[in-house]
Amino acid sequence: MNDRQKSDPLHGITLESILLKVVDQYGWHKLGKLIDIRCFNHDPSIKSSLKFLRKTPWARAKLEELYMNDMTS
Repeated sequence: MNDRQKSDPLHGITLESILLKVVDQYGWHKLGKLIDIRCFNHDPSIKSSLKFLRKTPWARAKLEELYMNDMTS
C-alpha cells in the first residue's frame, strides 16, 4: 500500500456504497436539499446518479465530503 492510499480515508470504498449509505441515511429528498443537483432532485435513481457523479468531479467531491463529515464520525 502506498502513502497516498494510506492517507486516503475513502480508499477501498466504492462510489456506489457511499451513495447507497447517504441515500439510506437522508433519503433522496433531503440529499437533494443538501447537494442541489438534478440527479438527486428529479426522478432520482442510483444508476443515473452514479453516471453523473462519475463524470462530474465537483459533484462527486460534494458527496464524498458529506459522507466523510456525517457518516464516518
